[in-house]
Amino acid sequence: MGDVARLAGVSHMTVSRVLNEPESVRPETRERVLLAIEQLGYRRNSAARSLVTRRSQTLGVVCFDTTLYGPASMFNGIVHATEEAGYAVSVASLRRPTADAATQAVQRLVHQSVEGLVLIAPQAAEAMAFVRALPTNIPVVAVENALPNVTSVSVDQVLGARMVTEHLLSLGHETVHHVRGPLDWSEANGRVEGWAAALEEHGRMVPRELVGDWSARSGYAAGQKLVRDPRATAVFAANDSMALGVMRALLDAGARVPEDVSVVGFDDIPEAAFVTPPLTTVSQPFREVGQRSIEILLDEMEGAVAGAASVIPPELVVRDSTSHRRS
Repeated sequence: MGDVARLAGVSHMTVSRVLNEPESVRPETRERVLLAIEQLGYRRNSAARSLVTRRSQTLGVVCFDTTLYGPASMFNGIVHATEEAGYAVSVASLRRPTADAATQAVQRLVHQSVEGLVLIAPQAAEAMAFVRALPTNIPVVAVENALPNVTSVSVDQVLGARMVTEHLLSLGHETVHHVRGPLDWSEANGRVEGWAAALEEHGRMVPRELVGDWSARSGYAAGQKLVRDPRATAVFAANDSMALGVMRALLDAGARVPEDVSVVGFDDIPEAAFVTPPLTTVSQPFREVGQRSIEILLDEMEGAVAGAASVIPPELVVRDSTSHRRS
């Protein structure tokens, strides 16, 4: 900064004002300083700046180590929103949802002087592991799971499942069978809740759900069971990968989609529109979740008190894997 000041013929303080409060500097002086910055290739030393301002301009993200489309897309949405807000991102990824792993991840970020934390904790065990690990002096926002005294941001999984079930019932199906996600995932449990509630409200039988693990293989195994049940004319799989597995099992057994069985997924993965037939699914607003979580975190960093949960609605995307039930 001293080199810039000497080249521009101004004081060190003037250079600082140009960088931090440019409107307070006369236009001709500001242009001279900016030209010197460009000529010298000056870049601010963020470490030194943080010592002066006591702000690191960095947010921490703690996430579950996974390649699953939903959590990975949620993470990307949060990172993009953080960068758009002008902050750097420091990430700690958990391989095991244990209290020790959560504590180590949070402490690693705290030692980096992050100004706020975002937790992506879709599993119940993982969420509970964070409860004792969270610092009391740093604002925190949880994504896709509720934690005590922490603002949360999530997609309305219950509503998404309701929309799927209502759609299939409107096509004339007597009931809807469900291939659920793992028992300890909050999103899976929300989708079960919405599916069962919609069936009960219409006075329909609630079939026993089949449990998958989010993989196409588990969807295929569920589809092999469902194809033996003549009452299974509509299937709601808790994510698109399992839905694709169900469709393959039906195809291998000689059943047609959607002529014999309608199939719906959840997440709207990029491939969903290009399989045969194109998959009806639920699109989650991952980018909006990221933006909302960062907006709330920044507000709390400025002194706002942790507020109520923020729930964002998903969107039903109807394609060719569903049709009216044929008698």
